Amino acid sequence: MALALGKGRISLSGVLARLRSARASASTPPFAGFEWLIAGRYLRARRRGGGVSVVALFSVLGIAVGVATLIIVLSVMNGFRSELRSKIIGLNGHVFAAPIDRLFTDYVDLSDRLEKVAGVRAVVPMVQGQAFASSPYGGSGVLVRGVREADLPKIPAISSAIKSGTLEGFDDGQGVALGKRLADSLGLQAGDQVTLSTPKGASTPFGTAPRTKAYTVKAIFEIGVTDFDTTMAFMPLNEAQAFFNRDGDVSVIEIYIDDADAVGEMREPLEMAAERPILLTDWRQTNRTFFGALEVERNVMFLILNLIVIVATLNIISGLILLVRDKSSDIAILRTMGATPGTIMRVFLINGALIGLVGTAIGLIGGVLFTLNIKPIQRTLFPTAWDPTVRFLAEIPAEMNTSEVVIIVITSILLSLVATLYPSWRAARLDPVQALRYG
Repeated sequence: MALALGKGRISLSGVLARLRSARASASTPPFAGFEWLIAGRYLRARRRGGGVSVVALFSVLGIAVGVATLIIVLSVMNGFRSELRSKIIGLNGHVFAAPIDRLFTDYVDLSDRLEKVAGVRAVVPMVQGQAFASSPYGGSGVLVRGVREADLPKIPAISSAIKSGTLEGFDDGQGVALGKRLADSLGLQAGDQVTLSTPKGASTPFGTAPRTKAYTVKAIFEIGVTDFDTTMAFMPLNEAQAFFNRDGDVSVIEIYIDDADAVGEMREPLEMAAERPILLTDWRQTNRTFFGALEVERNVMFLILNLIVIVATLNIISGLILLVRDKSSDIAILRTMGATPGTIMRVFLINGALIGLVGTAIGLIGGVLFTLNIKPIQRTLFPTAWDPTVRFLAEIPAEMNTSEVVIIVITSILLSLVATLYPSWRAARLDPVQALRYG
């Protein structure tokens, strides 16, 4: 006699010998070798029951797709948040000091005092104002920042993003640095002339007269954030003071610290070092709504994408129920040969666990490989799918978080194991006499 347990047959005497050996040895642990053998045979398709393995295959693919999607999407959202944070903070600083009782005419001494505070990396005084930039080819509103040449290397988002021209001798002439997208929209290159206009010009008996002046484009930079590359312009500090009609003062002092998340702890030392009333704000306050929305979106996406894994685990349930129905006569024979309900239950637990583990492993490998190569994939397959004018950044960023990947893998495996409980319990409760009649 032979017992049909999948592709090929296992001899009845062989299985009986293993069962007798398992009963004879009191120390035989659960999940013994013959249980794995039977479970493995059940996962292989036969001609009559090939549909069962097809369902198992789609369950594996469903879990793999769910796990890979979770890893890829969360990595992209992490990269998006990290990239935006580094570029926004890298350009704008971490803490902003504004005057309260009097203007920052003492900005040189004040900056020196603030820079000596432990944990402060750099201090940049600047004049900031809005203007209209124009050329023979177009015009656009811009945010002008006046900084000293010595302070430009303290702003890595600018000093490391020069695409053409140079910042050397920035204080000596009357040149400006423009964002690349702004320069492209105006049809300008390094060395061309751009005209800046502002309503905050010289005071006259008839009121404040607008000021218009032509500047040489000394450098063009590309930060990678569309809003910055489209609207930002830098000019020498003394020229910005004259252009915006400021009498030797600055509008804000930006402070860069070593740990961007420690801005709360830095407030008191900075206020004491200032030795005058100042108003301090930080990057978390100015970007709270934006980063809060990103965090909410990330959490919601995690919950929604988990539904893919849940749907795949439901396929495990349906597949195992079909398997129990198909193998009911085999289960009855195993029970009459001495297999316990626990043995039958563990066989089907192993089946479901193998589906979950294989699917999770495939999804993990696929998700990690796709994430690590997402930029080459984007440039090769979808060169126009990522519009930087809509999504702020020029390329799709990705940053894998190891703890998140571990949570995704553990969640997938646990859901797969939970999905096997009911079909396995149902198989263990199957009555041998009814099963033989039913099969």
